[in-house]
Amino acid sequence: MAATNTRCRQRDKGPVPPDNLHLSGPFTGIRLRYRFHKEHTMRQVHFVAFLQAQNCTTLPASWRHPDARTDTYSPEYYQHIAQVLEHGKFDVGFFDDRLAMPDMYAGDHSETVKNGIRCTKLDAVTCLMTMGSVTKHLGLGATYSTTYFEPFHVARLFQTLDLMTKGRAAWNVVTSVNDNEALNMGRESHTEHDLRYDRADEFVEVVLRHWDSWDDDAVVVDKVNNLYAHPDKVRRIDYKGEFLSSRGPFTVPRSPQGHPVVMQAGASSRGKEFAARWGELIFAGYRNSEVGKVEYSALKSAAEDVGRNPDHMKIAALMYPIVAETKSEAEDKKAAYELLSNDMDQLLLLSEALNFDFAKKGMDEEFTDEELEGLQGMQAMRDRVISTGVTNPTVRDFMRITRRGLLSDSITFVGGPKEVADEMEEWFHSPACDGFVVGPTHQPGAFEDFVKFVVPELQKRGVYREDYTGPTLRHHLGLDRPAIGAWRTTYDQ
Repeated sequence: MAATNTRCRQRDKGPVPPDNLHLSGPFTGIRLRYRFHKEHTMRQVHFVAFLQAQNCTTLPASWRHPDARTDTYSPEYYQHIAQVLEHGKFDVGFFDDRLAMPDMYAGDHSETVKNGIRCTKLDAVTCLMTMGSVTKHLGLGATYSTTYFEPFHVARLFQTLDLMTKGRAAWNVVTSVNDNEALNMGRESHTEHDLRYDRADEFVEVVLRHWDSWDDDAVVVDKVNNLYAHPDKVRRIDYKGEFLSSRGPFTVPRSPQGHPVVMQAGASSRGKEFAARWGELIFAGYRNSEVGKVEYSALKSAAEDVGRNPDHMKIAALMYPIVAETKSEAEDKKAAYELLSNDMDQLLLLSEALNFDFAKKGMDEEFTDEELEGLQGMQAMRDRVISTGVTNPTVRDFMRITRRGLLSDSITFVGGPKEVADEMEEWFHSPACDGFVVGPTHQPGAFEDFVKFVVPELQKRGVYREDYTGPTLRHHLGLDRPAIGAWRTTYDQ
């Protein structure tokens, strides 16, 4: 079949968002009509643990924390975190990933290794298997790139993970971000931003077609009549697109939850379009709850416009909780943490994220229009800087505005159990999200504190589960078990 790259159609204009908000690309002028009509008591907060199979959390200073464990490449480390998360009834723990250490700065890895900035990176799926062996309910997600792997391999890997964990797997779909990943994977350079998403559309379609290749009742294992599976219930996909092709038949049957949950975190306009089509669990990074309310409604509406049930997409907003028994203790924790970072944390991660060597520029040297246009990594980060009115930002401007790699770049909920729970409920009931991606300042202590202080408070308020209600990740998220072909949208007509 021929691949299609049709963009979301123009929508009627509706309520104007607040002046300080900006929606771009497929969300321009979108009619923000999606609202929850259910009572708040019918909704339950979802929690996604933001994990890294590396020497630090997503915050590079985390390994310097005095309470951070240092055995980050031992099975016991990941198993302990998994047990903490399951004790806290988290929906899922998922691993972010890159296929290179952030060594673009000055074209050398010395500062990366010296400063411990995400310099060790293990295979996330292997780490998940160690976590799955000590848990029964916790969802288990990992990131795999559509740019550097093949869809048959990804489909088989995650469907196998889903079977081995009895229906708890999730695949976080990314297109990768920089040239160093390309070089590690045998390419000369990273593919242009929107082209990566065009290829990713085909990639996800191929994966889903493979996952749908076996009917639920295909396997019978009838030894008497020598019938292992019904041949007419196993299909080839014979896919031929602009970028990819795959024949089949697939080699892994359906799992207890049908197939793994599809996660996505695109923040650019093209990434949001991709999420509206494919994402079942969305990782969102909102600057504040007002932005969250508008973006949340916009993405739900965009999903509805392509023929999806918006309730079948759960949106989780990233936040970093710093919690203690009292607010003053939590504030002291935050102040101490902010002393751990340095300039290299920012410069190396900016270089990685924007696919540009920041060592080539002086701290107060402006980026040219051509250089800005050529940034092909996380374009939403570039757009955020420019949207402040700084048309030709300097390196220092990028550091000041993005706060990349710093705790202050993120939404933080700081306080005792009541204060943190109050903030979470405000976001949740707005609604600005269906739950939260919980980012740790250090591991495992940040998760231990959250489970100890915040989870009981939310349970007491009736907005968070007392226990798991089913065995699969789809049970936890309130997502239907997908029928064969349930992924099809108006793009596929």
